[in-house]
Amino acid sequence: SELQLGLGLWLGQYRGLNRLWLRWYDQQGNWIPTEAELERLRAEQERQRAELAQQRAEQERQEKELAQQRAEQEHQRAEQEHQRAEQLAERLRQMGINPDEI
Repeated sequence: SELQLGLGLWLGQYRGLNRLWLRWYDQQGNWIPTEAELERLRAEQERQRAELAQQRAEQERQEKELAQQRAEQEHQRAEQEHQRAEQLAERLRQMGINPDEI
């Protein structure tokens, strides 16, 4: 099977020299990356993976914090409801009504 590569003139920097070079290209006309370009690409992909992992960790932290806030709000709501019930029971007692018998 054929590799279907071409050889073309490329103006760019290679091994510290900026000039016109012969360079391989693929069937779609894309330059075949050099080792340095591949290494930069790998480093960029790794940086992006690390950034994504950091973003996910931050999102998980925020979701946990939000869940804790919701739990605290629910606890406060339940506490307020309990206090309201106690106040109503006390008012009933003051009126001579036993709230446990209602």
